Amino acid sequence: MRDEPLERRGTSRAPQRRIVSVLVVVQVVGGIGNGAGLAVGALLLKDITGSSGWAGMAVVMMTLGAAAFTIPLSSLAARHGRRPALTAGWLFGSLGAVVTVVGAQTRLLPVALLGLLLFGGSTAANLQSRFAAVDRAALSQVGRSLSIVVWSTTVGAVIGPNLTGPGASVAAALGLPDLAGPVLFSAAGFAVAGLLTVALLRPDPLVHRPGAAPAPRGVRAALPHVRGRTFTAMWSIASSHAVMVSVMALTPVHMEDHGASLEIIGLTISLHIAGMYALSPVMGWLADGWGHDRTILLGQSILLVATAVAGTAGSSQVQITVGLFLLGLGWSASVIAGAAALTTSIAPENRPVVQGLSDLVMNLAGALGGLLAGLVVALSGFGTLNAAAAVLTVPVAFLVLSGRRVAAEAATTSTPV
Repeated sequence: MRDEPLERRGTSRAPQRRIVSVLVVVQVVGGIGNGAGLAVGALLLKDITGSSGWAGMAVVMMTLGAAAFTIPLSSLAARHGRRPALTAGWLFGSLGAVVTVVGAQTRLLPVALLGLLLFGGSTAANLQSRFAAVDRAALSQVGRSLSIVVWSTTVGAVIGPNLTGPGASVAAALGLPDLAGPVLFSAAGFAVAGLLTVALLRPDPLVHRPGAAPAPRGVRAALPHVRGRTFTAMWSIASSHAVMVSVMALTPVHMEDHGASLEIIGLTISLHIAGMYALSPVMGWLADGWGHDRTILLGQSILLVATAVAGTAGSSQVQITVGLFLLGLGWSASVIAGAAALTTSIAPENRPVVQGLSDLVMNLAGALGGLLAGLVVALSGFGTLNAAAAVLTVPVAFLVLSGRRVAAEAATTSTPV
């Protein structure tokens, strides 16, 4: 169902501009925390356990945590608005970072895993912020509004992984393990993001009309709407996320095993995250102007190239960095276009719960990808992992092309002779 233009809903553009501006600032700050945690999470678990097999569990726990928070936060948004939901996600992420530091200091794996699970609350807030950006957006601006907020994560997310060195210095001063230092920056970044959200995100992006029926909540309310174009969009988002997470999760370990320093690993992850976010406005423009389907297919093509480059990199730090950048770029095109397609295919009153289900599936797919990545690398190597990830692009291309063919046939049938 196509939403009405912004002007027809009796709202001005000023609130939308303010909402997007606040979300941009929050994403910059929160992105520092996410980037710092992503850079060292796998290495922290490897340090605690002494085994590379546990390294992939860092991303697994973060993505499982994000999945666990997704439906509660979307239901909270449906009842009380985006502001309290996003605030709760950021603050749980801050608590998780603190618990992770405690786990690193005590070298207790269950504590570290619990911390990383709670850390996922920040990821859920980060993801739902992109949908908050389009709650009041005109239909023709959905892709661009969404992508601006996604893009704003670039600044903090690129800075975050490069805090490994300064973080180690802070940790040493506090008597903590070196790898716990960047996670302290995560705790601070998420806390500030939560405070900025509760203080500045006004008016609330999600409009609750007086006298309207209560918004649907929970997975059961979302499932009847997952069909046709909505199903394809959701699958595209989840599959692309699984490809990205599975390869990215084991890249720091692969690089460390080939002699890369923490600084080089941090730089590689920074450039990967830059690929995810820096060109997102371009992807949003393509999604709005060139088409959601074409942009998703472009993303899948880039993911194929990325896995080929990264999977054959061996000990080449330059090649693995190029592969990781392309991996982020393919993710950006696929996820932004998929999220725009999802949003425009659903009636406004049903969007929060369907968007929440999409994020749940996305994070579960990422968690499964990260979990299997560690096993694949342990059994067969990093190259095999990339080959397996490349296969996941095939069903996405099939669904998108099939949907386009069905739409074309329907248009031909309905055209008067």
